[in-house]
Amino acid sequence: MSLGFVQERMAKAALRSGRRPEEITLLVVSKGQPSERLLALYQQGQRLFGENRVQELLAKKTHLPSDIAWHLIGHLQTNKVKQVLPHIEMLHSLDRESLLEELRRRLTQPLPCLIEVKINQEPTKHGVLPEALEAFVEKVLEIPLLQLRGLMGMATFTQDQAQIRREFRRLRQLFEMLQKRYPELKLDTLSMGMSSDFEIAIEEGSTLVRVGTAVFAE
Repeated sequence: MSLGFVQERMAKAALRSGRRPEEITLLVVSKGQPSERLLALYQQGQRLFGENRVQELLAKKTHLPSDIAWHLIGHLQTNKVKQVLPHIEMLHSLDRESLLEELRRRLTQPLPCLIEVKINQEPTKHGVLPEALEAFVEKVLEIPLLQLRGLMGMATFTQDQAQIRREFRRLRQLFEMLQKRYPELKLDTLSMGMSSDFEIAIEEGSTLVRVGTAVFAE
């Protein structure tokens, strides 16, 4: 496993952009990985893991230490909301009004969340369109138990690093716009960057990167 190598690359990217390495959090994406590999990372000090699917998250959570913080980073179906709510510390994929309504019905305690914004050019990807973001934020704020912490986005899967950088920069600009407009929310999380592009994301202002493949590579 290469947890240390990923952490080293994160630190170098932070320093290149004039930031402190401790400003960026690593979320290990554990999709498709057996519990014993997660436990090995836990024993190296990793406490933050993210899953794309509810069933996989719930299955792993029962076999791993209770002080692991679980984030749901994938698309959340409304019929899975009730099932997953007691088990996650943050939802990264708040992306549509039907999900908001289901959360309004089901929430019994505060849930930190990120709005997923569609910054990429891939039609299959989810997310709120940038031009609809402010109106969506207003709807989120109508639900007291939803604690908006920031934004999440995925860049286009491409070899064009200039395009990736532009997309991340656009998300950072939206994040900064919301910070200025809603200072009372104390927005602190800009979740962007995965195994193929997390260094660019850090250079463009990411505060949390979601890395799986690069961590688990032999």
